[in-house]
This record gives sequence, C-alpha cells and structure tokens, in this order.
Amino acid sequence: MALALAQAAAAEQAGEVPVGAVLVRDGECLAQAHNAPIGERDPTAHAEIRALRAAARAADNYRLPGTTLYVTLEPCPMCVGAMIHARVARLVYAAPDPRTGAAGSALDLVAHPSHNHRMAVTGGVLAEEAADQLRAFFKARRR
Repeated sequence: MALALAQAAAAEQAGEVPVGAVLVRDGECLAQAHNAPIGERDPTAHAEIRALRAAARAADNYRLPGTTLYVTLEPCPMCVGAMIHARVARLVYAAPDPRTGAAGSALDLVAHPSHNHRMAVTGGVLAEEAADQLRAFFKARRR
C-alpha cells in the first residue's frame, strides 16, 4: 500500500485526484499507476484501470489471475467491473468511499450474485493516511 500511496502523491503533483494503484502477483509488482483522467483527457484513466492495462500488456494477457490490486481509495463501479473481467484475485484498498465505492461501501458489486468471478476484499489498510491525503487535496482545491 505504501507504493500505492506514493503513486497517489504523484497524481496530486500532476493536479489529479490523489489515488494510486499497484498490481502484484507472487510478490512481484506487475504495474503501478495513478489517476490521470485530466492529463490523459480520458474519463476511464483511473489508477486501477491504468494499472490493469499496464499489467495486461506486460503479461500479454487480459486475464490477470492470482493478482492482488492495492489501491488507496475504494474502487468505483467501473474499476470493480474491470477487476472482475481481468479476474483479479484480491482487492486491498485503503480508504472507503461512501459515495461511489463499489466494494462494500455505497455498493457491493464484488459480491453481486450475477458475477461468475469472486474476488477477496480487504479494506482499511493505511486508511487514515490515504484519507488524509484526499482531504488535504480537496481542502486545498476549495481555497
């Protein structure tokens, strides 16, 4: 999660919402990414999506079984859907997102019975650090 927090800091430096993601398999980091929808002019350029894309290219496969995705903010519905399609085995997130989180907070798409893939979920890992980072970013934005 520390690597994901560093990615979130890079997003903030670029003027993006500070969210970072790291995808790991067997202890090896396959990809790291941060939010970039503003810079890339792409509404799908969330940290999770960018990490999944980079890892899929590196693995030469759109399926990423046996992987764990670490992300600093609970993923949105789009990102959870992408993780399910990629067959990510485990999601670990820091701060919950009570407004749009789709891994148990606002929605629980991970556990939806229509999906044929199940992903383990752990929330709250370094949650305070991630939440502080997000709060500081938005506080500065409001000034």
